[in-house]
Amino acid sequence: MSKQPTSKRQWRDGAAPSAKKTAKPFKSKARPKGETRKTASQPYGQKASDGIKPQNVPKQRVAKAKKLVVRNPNQKIMEHARDLKERRSDLSRMEPERLQKVLAASGVGSRREMEEWINNGWVTVNGKTAQLGDKVTPDDHVTVKGSIIKLKWADRLPRIILYYKQEGEIVSRDDPQGRVSIFDRLPQAASSRWVAIGRLDINTSGLLILTTSGELVQRFAHPSFEVEREYAVRVLGGLTGEQMRVLTEEGVMLEDGLAKVERIYEQGGEGANKWYNVVIKEGRNREVRRIFESQGLTVSRLVRVGFGPIGLPNRLKRGQFYELNPAEVANIIKWADMLLPGERRRKKA
Repeated sequence: MSKQPTSKRQWRDGAAPSAKKTAKPFKSKARPKGETRKTASQPYGQKASDGIKPQNVPKQRVAKAKKLVVRNPNQKIMEHARDLKERRSDLSRMEPERLQKVLAASGVGSRREMEEWINNGWVTVNGKTAQLGDKVTPDDHVTVKGSIIKLKWADRLPRIILYYKQEGEIVSRDDPQGRVSIFDRLPQAASSRWVAIGRLDINTSGLLILTTSGELVQRFAHPSFEVEREYAVRVLGGLTGEQMRVLTEEGVMLEDGLAKVERIYEQGGEGANKWYNVVIKEGRNREVRRIFESQGLTVSRLVRVGFGPIGLPNRLKRGQFYELNPAEVANIIKWADMLLPGERRRKKA
């Protein structure tokens, strides 16, 4: 006896084939007022206006970024770099740090997540439920959701990498839309996690600095330090001399406050497209684009070419990254007025 064919629905649901049922006469059933028809995408009784959250889109598989290989520096610099890499700070002399900051630096989660977990009572310090605002030292024992956490402390020189971000990439680890993230392309940090210094929107390319030091991120990105960001901007049309004067001297009022350009000058261009070099001291969302939009111009290309003391390396291609050697990292630490491992701040006379 031949097997009865299985329908697609039965095969999908894993149901055994059953005998064909005889058709029953159609009987109309009146629905109560206000009740909606049940559909595959809408639960029974739920209105379309209730707002159903879309499911997460699967993450795309992306190729890893290639590392820019450079020639080794001279022997003296290499010896200095090895010495810096081996230096360690004395943990017994480290100042207490905020609990959520240490947990985030240890790779447990983001600082915001850690604040929520502490508020939920999921974190303990030395056996006691932690409170938001608690500080910890290397001698403290911390558990999160019952698991012991090995805290990581900034007792060594941090790592810094420069990445040439491409258009179409986002600067975030979590994205329901499944878009390509820069963190999918970059190598994993063995003892910590990469933190981006500032962000670039999905349509902006150029220099992105990542580090394992939260303190360095603060020194670069906090508005109080007014670190310069430099951009190459291509627009359709051009600015008049009066418009450039207004941008640098008076500024323009945007929806989130006054925006001012530190420096701006023409960089040439072909046809109707003009390139400008723009320097600002803030990192507000889409600030450069909105500044040009206030002058009736639309930005068609935006590339960050500098951030503080770091410029986009000439040899670095799109989608490539370069890791600073310890001597280069030490120069950035000194620029940020931070201490190198093993150093102690001198008391002012």
